Amino acid sequence: MAEKIINVDRMEVILDLFGNYDENINLVQKEYSVAILSRGSDIKITGDEENVFKASKAIDALLTLANKGEPINEQNIRYVFSLVRDGSAEDISKLSSDGICVTVSGRIVKPKTLGQKKYVDSIKDNTIVLGVGPAGTGKTYLAVSMAVKAFRAHEINKIILTRPAVEAGEKLGFLPGDLQNKVDPYLRPLYDALFEMLGPDTFAKQQERGCIEVAPLAYMRGRTLDDSFIILDEAQNTTPEQMKMFLTRLGFNSKIVITGDITQIDLPDSRRSGLVEAIKVLKDIEDIAVIRFSEKDVVRHKLVQDIIRAYDKYYEKGNVNHHGKG
Repeated sequence: MAEKIINVDRMEVILDLFGNYDENINLVQKEYSVAILSRGSDIKITGDEENVFKASKAIDALLTLANKGEPINEQNIRYVFSLVRDGSAEDISKLSSDGICVTVSGRIVKPKTLGQKKYVDSIKDNTIVLGVGPAGTGKTYLAVSMAVKAFRAHEINKIILTRPAVEAGEKLGFLPGDLQNKVDPYLRPLYDALFEMLGPDTFAKQQERGCIEVAPLAYMRGRTLDDSFIILDEAQNTTPEQMKMFLTRLGFNSKIVITGDITQIDLPDSRRSGLVEAIKVLKDIEDIAVIRFSEKDVVRHKLVQDIIRAYDKYYEKGNVNHHGKG
């Protein structure tokens, strides 16, 4: 039986760590099959030697988060478990406590995982960034927040959000209304993110002025986009021709962020994905970064991570390709 004592300077940090009715520390105890007790400013861990070592790594990482003012909740705890599994728990100290921007409800938007931090830093440092990974990793949301930050700081004059209007099981022609009404359902996630950052009134005002544009990818053809922050969402559903057309819209003092999930391609089987091709073509070009997210970066419900892992295992066994054909 091994034992480890961790000394904590501030009592309120211990309270955050343990959580209401010890709900946080119970997750740690269950994960590593250890007993954890608080005695004044000391935390005592007892159990099997290897499990005590892992639990102490997890607690050290959670204390680092708490000292940065981050909430200790199930999502953060499970993220720390994944870092301990990878042997990279100490890297949690690299997570910045600085926010990107503040939403209209007063919430500070900031990277919640190391993958997200790498993505945000890459957007700062590069002209073009391709963010590739599963749903729930914050690819689009963080890109929109970076665009809003740049717009508020007058670094750019225009935010342009676009996606290919690929029909994932639905036909545009059967939807009611004019063309704008027909493409709006495809663009809804982009509207939602902007509403949260700016509020509907400011969004409408800036859209009226032409400072914010949310449009299908086809609307980009023939344009040169200067002084703009341009986000191409759901890029896995572009064709190589569309992707090349989009990339060559880049003007002076502009940034492009391209997001997509190459496991969710809705193109017909015969069409190649422009995102898959772009990752290969652009990988060695300076000032272009490709950031790959994993299920560890999912910041939605725990089950979303479990679902992504389960599908990845299923595909790895060669049961099915990503177009759903057995």
